[in-house]
Amino acid sequence: MITYVKESFEELRNNVTWLDRERASNLMVVVAVFSILFALATWGVDSLFSKLINLYFQNIIG
Repeated sequence: MITYVKESFEELRNNVTWLDRERASNLMVVVAVFSILFALATWGVDSLFSKLINLYFQNIIG
C-alpha cells in the first residue's frame, strides 16, 4: 500500500500536466454555469412531469 501511494505521488509530479491558474479558473466557471443550467433543466422537466401525473390521476379519480 505504501509503495502504491509513493508511486502515485511520483506519477503526479512527473507525468501529469497541470493547468495554469487562469485556465483552471475559466474552466471552473464553465463547469459551474453548465451545472446550474443542467439543474434548472432537470427541475423544469421534473415539474412538468409532476403536473402531468397529477392531471392524469385527477382525471382518472375525479
